[in-house]
Amino acid sequence: MRKWLREWGKSFQSFNRNIRLFILSNVLIQIGMGVFSVMYNLYIRELGLPESVNGSVISVTSLATALMLIPAGLLSDKLGRKWLLIIGSTLTAILLVGRSVVTAEQPMLMLAFGMGIVWALAQVSGVPFLAENSSPRERMQLFSIHFALVTVSNVIGNLLGGIIADSLQWLAKMGEVQSIQISLLMGCVIFFCGLFPLFKLKPVATNAQKAKGALQEEASEVRKEASWSFNLKMILFFGTANLLVGFGAGLVIPYLNLYFANRFDASNSYIGLILALGSAMTTVAMLIGPMLVKRVGKVRALVLFQLMSIPFLFLTAFTNSLFLASLGFLMRQALMNAGNPIQSAIAMEVVHDKYKGLANSVNQMVFNLGWAVMGLPAAWLVTTYGSYWGYAYAFSITGGLYLIASTFFYITFGRKYTLKEESNIR
Repeated sequence: MRKWLREWGKSFQSFNRNIRLFILSNVLIQIGMGVFSVMYNLYIRELGLPESVNGSVISVTSLATALMLIPAGLLSDKLGRKWLLIIGSTLTAILLVGRSVVTAEQPMLMLAFGMGIVWALAQVSGVPFLAENSSPRERMQLFSIHFALVTVSNVIGNLLGGIIADSLQWLAKMGEVQSIQISLLMGCVIFFCGLFPLFKLKPVATNAQKAKGALQEEASEVRKEASWSFNLKMILFFGTANLLVGFGAGLVIPYLNLYFANRFDASNSYIGLILALGSAMTTVAMLIGPMLVKRVGKVRALVLFQLMSIPFLFLTAFTNSLFLASLGFLMRQALMNAGNPIQSAIAMEVVHDKYKGLANSVNQMVFNLGWAVMGLPAAWLVTTYGSYWGYAYAFSITGGLYLIASTFFYITFGRKYTLKEESNIR
């Protein structure tokens, strides 16, 4: 274990300064977002607003992000990653403060829409920025470490959110709403701290050129892939798979904290803890992912992770045991999300440099579109069928969509590209 961690530490130290600064920034930003993600829909519930408001907020945010991601991707490819990261993250931090204090439905929806727009600018530039600052040989490890650290940051944020809110209630005798508001604002402060490293980033164009020039053996990746038709086909394939996953995720992921609160009457601290443990297990799975990639290749590793998560999704759907629900959630969370760095590595390898921003924006756009479309149906299922069957139906539909998405991805990429990808690895 020590040797394994030491090797990952050496890999991190080998990354250039831009990558290390970006990862530091993203760690702080994701801690802030982790606080917000675990507490905000609980905040809406404690305000006494209808359950449908949560669905509307999630749908509006995801729809705004989906609408903005393609323009953001084109801007990212044209203007560069640094300033889009700075502008998008700064405006997001400001809007998070506003969302933490408003208590009426209409301002909530307006701020949610605005945040969806500006957060897209930052979201779309991150993965291409890492790809441009790394060589193809180190990207698998880089993406694994990056996603793992982001996940750990969410662990910390999830824990902080629940613990701060509950501590203020118990020790300071605050009400639910006020304690959650302070928890949200603390998350905003941490988010703001993550902005400073972004200003120290250097332009990356020369880095990308050096990477391509130094790795002539990787030139085969750029040959015909430079054509628009090939890249468009790759982007559409990835987009279709991500759209199906987004539909499934949109039914359950935004409501996981409400699932534990409504079905099991779990406390804020327990919800924060279980979400944090889910992120911790995801981190381990992400770091183990490259080992599986070496054995079976990227495409098969991604599909295996996704398929293995589905039984645990059904366990979560139908159990009345908090322990089994927690176990099912933890395993599904780890296995499904472990494939994220693998998918990013595949996308950045098969798409030409000048289309990386567009590819990343399309992938995120369709995923957010899935969340936007499914937010209200998810809320309707729970309000119509209750905290047992409502969530059972939602989780079951998600399992079916994950199965279809994994099958499509394997048929599309596994048969046509796995042999080429494996030969490049070896």
